[in-house]
Amino acid sequence: MSKKVKILLVEDDPNLGLLLSEYLRAKDFPTTLKTDGVEGYEEYIRGDFQFLILDVMVPLKDGFTLAKEIREIDEKTPILFLTAKSMNADKLEGFKSGGDDYMTKPFSMEELLARVNAILKRSGQNNEEKGPFKLGIFTFDPGSHTLNHNDKIIKLTTKENDLLHLLYRNKNSILDRNFALKKIWGDDSYFNGRSMDVYITKLRKHLKVDPSIEIINEHGKGFKLILSS
Repeated sequence: MSKKVKILLVEDDPNLGLLLSEYLRAKDFPTTLKTDGVEGYEEYIRGDFQFLILDVMVPLKDGFTLAKEIREIDEKTPILFLTAKSMNADKLEGFKSGGDDYMTKPFSMEELLARVNAILKRSGQNNEEKGPFKLGIFTFDPGSHTLNHNDKIIKLTTKENDLLHLLYRNKNSILDRNFALKKIWGDDSYFNGRSMDVYITKLRKHLKVDPSIEIINEHGKGFKLILSS
């Protein structure tokens, strides 16, 4: 169940961070450890994580702020907060920041694992499909970089494939432009932005035979893949 779920752990206590990351890896959760909120955000943008564990009191950017920034571009990835505080006000702040659950230190490794698995089960992230997906009249297979319709196979380039996959994962919701640029191109420079616009045009051409599929621009925000059937 957990083998394909990658976890980003942001924890500034070196001993606890090492202990947690090694335990999670031993339980088949590939885990990346970062020790402050700025590094945590940068790693989140670079990586492909299905679960986030954020300590509330990490330096440079606290866990609540980090979660709020992530939630601006990603409403789905589960977030579990870790804190030394147990006040209800802090718990409420955690949930307002987009957290799915809240653990007060100290806690056992077994409790952490149980919380992670329970959140994954509720969110469906542990069963997240890797494809192929039904995309209107097409079958989209990110693994083989292909779009298939009536046995006609369109071979996608790596960036076409990654961009369509990101759009699909955010279907009928806005895909933030800067997030997509950082995720696929590595940074959100003007040049990369123009490159992404070209790839959006290419994807529209691939998909235009199905009028139920549309990729629209949300001015100043990003793109939205609309599936009306």
